[in-house]
Amino acid sequence: MTQRKMVPVTPDGRYIVVRGRLWRRSDPGLPADRREALVHDLMRARRAVRDAKAAGGAGLAEARAAVDAAKHGLGERGPPWWTDGAPDYTRHLARTTPYAAWFAALEA
Repeated sequence: MTQRKMVPVTPDGRYIVVRGRLWRRSDPGLPADRREALVHDLMRARRAVRDAKAAGGAGLAEARAAVDAAKHGLGERGPPWWTDGAPDYTRHLARTTPYAAWFAALEA
């Protein structure tokens, strides 16, 4: 069995950090069964993207649309799932956001 590498999660639980960049986490308010179904859909769609690429691109747009739909359902894309009005820093470098000091402490 392979061991998953743990990625840093911001103190407020909104983002993970991958290669110094913030990526929005799934909405923690989703019911477990709904989240499980959406993750299943996401994995199936990612496999479809892989297979479409191997087949020369046939069906690639449809597969990518399925990935996007699953990510929207999970809250990783689209409007932020939090309600306090804080901006969304998805895709920003952690060092250029309000999480900069927290991120710098991780690297130390």
